[in-house]
Amino acid sequence: MERRTIGATALRAQAVGLGCMPMSWAYTTSQQVGEESLRALHTALDHGTTLLDTADMYGPFTNELLLGRVLKERRADVVLSTKVGLLTGEQHIVANGRPGYVRRACDASLRRLQTDVIDLYQLHRADPEVPVEETWGAMAELVTAGKVRALGVCAMDPWARRPPGRQTRPHAAVLEQLRRVQQVFPVSAVQAELSVWAPEALEDLAPWCAARGIGLLAAMPLGQGFLTGTLTTGGGFEPDDVRARHPRFTAEMMAANQPVVAGLRRVAARHGDATPAQVALAWLLAQGPQVIPVPGTKKARWARENARAAALRLTDADLAEIAGLPRARGSWD
Repeated sequence: MERRTIGATALRAQAVGLGCMPMSWAYTTSQQVGEESLRALHTALDHGTTLLDTADMYGPFTNELLLGRVLKERRADVVLSTKVGLLTGEQHIVANGRPGYVRRACDASLRRLQTDVIDLYQLHRADPEVPVEETWGAMAELVTAGKVRALGVCAMDPWARRPPGRQTRPHAAVLEQLRRVQQVFPVSAVQAELSVWAPEALEDLAPWCAARGIGLLAAMPLGQGFLTGTLTTGGGFEPDDVRARHPRFTAEMMAANQPVVAGLRRVAARHGDATPAQVALAWLLAQGPQVIPVPGTKKARWARENARAAALRLTDADLAEIAGLPRARGSWD
């Protein structure tokens, strides 16, 4: 299995990671079965996946507890990534970047994960009430203390804090934040949405990471399931599923974006038993050695399929066809 380096640290992970959020939060609650999720985790590790990505807010806390059951047995097989900086309540999510909170949250995550060190500790969101340098400084102290090996930043909204009516590049605010924290302590990884139907990070964030040897963790690399071709148009979602409120998951937009999936199917057909999901992941791997897609799942069969995508090599013709696919649409377009 191909391994990729995460930043300038000694962290090396298999080319396709595993996002653990769907096991405990945000997607199809009725199917969040602990034993099935455990099977998915073990299956991913058995097939060479090493990077497991979670956060303290997933659940909240239950996702880290779930991973802790696996880490207790297989810590040596895992590059462990978790996040800090968001608190979730009944109806809202708020940022907390106070240094004291960061230190307490790290200790709590270590207990839940049943480990003495976190390989990659990511700032989930910056707290607008706390200078990001203070939050990052507290996280850097955790590295010095031996509780964390490397630090990362989540950059999930490319248009965050864009002034109304002003045209700015995607991730402009994120890049400014990264420049600020980089002066305090090295950034090893940036996690951002990146996929065939959400390629904005390739415009500015990916080149910035590549130029500095920083890993880019591609979140939602399968378009929240759409690029797998397994979702039924107009099938609907459970009320607490984040896709129930997403502009690209209305019945109209799912139908309008089927040409994207059809293109991935055509490419997959040229590679024997490859699937659209594997093509979408292989496309990401072809964007540069710093890119590590982190597809989320709670099913063992999808964890197995995703891990095997690391062996798929797309041709120049494949990449050209994918580049020529129509731009994905949402109800905001």
